Amino acid sequence: MIILPAIDLYEGKGVRLMQGDYSRMTVYLSDPVSGAKQMEADGAEWIHLVDLEGAKAGHPCNQETIAAIRKETRLKMEVGGGIRSLEVIASYLDAGIDRVILGTKALEDDVFLKEAVRRFGNHAAVGADVRNGMIATHGWQKTTGTSLNDFLDHLEEIGIGTVIVTDISKDGAMQGTNRALYESLKDQSHLNVIASGGISSLEDLRALEQMDLYGAILGKAMYTGAVNLKEALALGKEDA
Repeated sequence: MIILPAIDLYEGKGVRLMQGDYSRMTVYLSDPVSGAKQMEADGAEWIHLVDLEGAKAGHPCNQETIAAIRKETRLKMEVGGGIRSLEVIASYLDAGIDRVILGTKALEDDVFLKEAVRRFGNHAAVGADVRNGMIATHGWQKTTGTSLNDFLDHLEEIGIGTVIVTDISKDGAMQGTNRALYESLKDQSHLNVIASGGISSLEDLRALEQMDLYGAILGKAMYTGAVNLKEALALGKEDA
């Protein structure tokens, strides 16, 4: 299982929200580039970057910081937040980003999603952000009437390979991840599922790894010291 340390970007800083609430934001990294370099030094191979500002605005807002991380590290990078056009996808991939994560636009525009898969293949992933079993969009500010299971079935039909599934109610709460949710996704055999939200201990990671998930994203627990990144990375490689 791949462990992806996360940096959520807002106004050029690394921040964390509580359950997607922009009014409950904590700054953890005044210099995200240095933070990413330390993650690489700790042994990370991937990094998960979210342009929170871009997700809210509907267009990328932190390209400069993302480009600096690309330049200063050899990390494989996946980026999400405000990616709502084919041109933005292409610009990120041309800049050396390995995978882009589509959110709101993936749900609202099927023609766009199919074209993204046709043009960019596995470089295009989708973020499935879940609140009470339903998909949320627009930086988690709007809950739709589409269920997670229906959405994942549709993504599989279209040809999406990787999905980042986030339980918003768990995100940033440090109360453990939603193991039952990810257990229920084991039958999604043709999707690479990355778990996100609420991972607060090595025990959470062990449980997810036993589900044979493709990956898990480590956020607030890493910043507070509840989970040591080096130990998490070693755990992720145990059965690799």
